[in-house]
Amino acid sequence: MISYLEFEKPIAALDARIAELRDTAEAANIAGDLDIAAEVAKLEAKSAELLAQTYRGLTPWQKTQVARHPARPHFRDYVAHTFSDFMPLGGDRCFGEDEAIIGGLARLGDRRVMLIGHEKGNDTQSRIRHNFGMGKPEGYRKAVRLMEMASRFGLPVVTLVDTSGAFPGVEAEERGQAEAIARSTEACLALGVPMVASIVGEGGSGGAVALASAERVLMLEHAVYSVISPEGCASILWRTAEKAADAAEAMKVTAQDLLQLGVIDSIVAEPMGGAHRNPAATAAALGKAISEELDALAGKNPQALRTMREDRFLRIGA
Repeated sequence: MISYLEFEKPIAALDARIAELRDTAEAANIAGDLDIAAEVAKLEAKSAELLAQTYRGLTPWQKTQVARHPARPHFRDYVAHTFSDFMPLGGDRCFGEDEAIIGGLARLGDRRVMLIGHEKGNDTQSRIRHNFGMGKPEGYRKAVRLMEMASRFGLPVVTLVDTSGAFPGVEAEERGQAEAIARSTEACLALGVPMVASIVGEGGSGGAVALASAERVLMLEHAVYSVISPEGCASILWRTAEKAADAAEAMKVTAQDLLQLGVIDSIVAEPMGGAHRNPAATAAALGKAISEELDALAGKNPQALRTMREDRFLRIGA
């Protein structure tokens, strides 16, 4: 059952009409006195065209809503569809385990990688357990530990970024949230092995940058990436979150804007209607794009990789 977003109401109405006609047709077929398959096919074509038309013209705020869709695939979905032999490695060896950031050894095709990413959860219970993908200091320190391990063993690092931002609670600040994010960003930039980051949903603030400071940054077609949420920006500039749509437009949060600005390197297409309508196809496309980037980076020496990262970030805004 698809959960429709606010701007998808006309599509929802058409799909509801199609479902109603199908139910009517099934009942009528039993009686043998009605055939409305042609009408159903006509409405299905109209719904598909309306869906395509809607998604071709999404505003930045609408893309933000798609990026936050509750059914959008998250870290564990990509592990299931794209990677194999995933072996989670927990704990930061300092305080404890953070379930908002998950990492471990995995295989992408025939290539062994260190896979790290945010997990938001897919129902109320799992979202609470994973803290809605908002990492605490121990999560970022775990990421540093895993990146350093990957560097020692010559494994490329793949990150899947999907967070509204790092956890802003008092306990996180008490345990050094800012320092942990800075160390994670530093660890990304210092890696002596290839690193490919992918923004798969929300890429929010330093909580995203801490896992996305790679030499190659990919982004799904309807993902968003920004220094602050549109609501947060609107609250600061206009003193009201109701201006979130204006903030999203001004901040250039979409993959298309960020590609033009040089913040990301490439866009991975999503199925029509967003990743939540076909998670398996989205995962396959992302896996293919990551593999191609890792192939291109293979064989580069550690200093060349560090220089690539330095150059790509210094170019932004120049």
